[in-house]
Amino acid sequence: MKKLFVFGMGICLVLAFTSCKSSESAYKKAYEKAKQQELAEPQVDAPVEVTPVVAAPVAPKAVDVTGVRQEKVTVVSGEDGLKDYSVVAGSFGVKANADGLKEWLDGQGYQSTIAFNAEKAMYRVIVSSFADRDSAAAARDAFKAKYPNRSDFQGAWLLYRLY
Repeated sequence: MKKLFVFGMGICLVLAFTSCKSSESAYKKAYEKAKQQELAEPQVDAPVEVTPVVAAPVAPKAVDVTGVRQEKVTVVSGEDGLKDYSVVAGSFGVKANADGLKEWLDGQGYQSTIAFNAEKAMYRVIVSSFADRDSAAAARDAFKAKYPNRSDFQGAWLLYRLY
């Protein structure tokens, strides 16, 4: 019985291997046919016609931003009473550091705000905010004058908030 079983298995294996032809010839035929079609069709590189893009004129807002950094920021701590121009007392990459300066400034009588600039991954600690540049510049100068011994506050700058 074992001999018959082994013999039957042998015949099945032989039939299995001999009945299946390799599909390599089918792939080869398809490749040859594609190659012939490619050679038969002339390849012409036609020039691509490009239409220039014309931007629609946008009436810019009349804003004096000389000596002012323009950034898109979102308020993350404090009241969102930010106007167009803000006095920035400090910039930090770590929010905990910005929180520390905000707490200190709030203790000094300011109502400071922390705004986040996602493009630069920086937290801006804002002391005050104004609708016009001149008022913001005067507040910045007064802030610097109030703390002449704090070298970090001598670098206070103006931020124009982009929307």
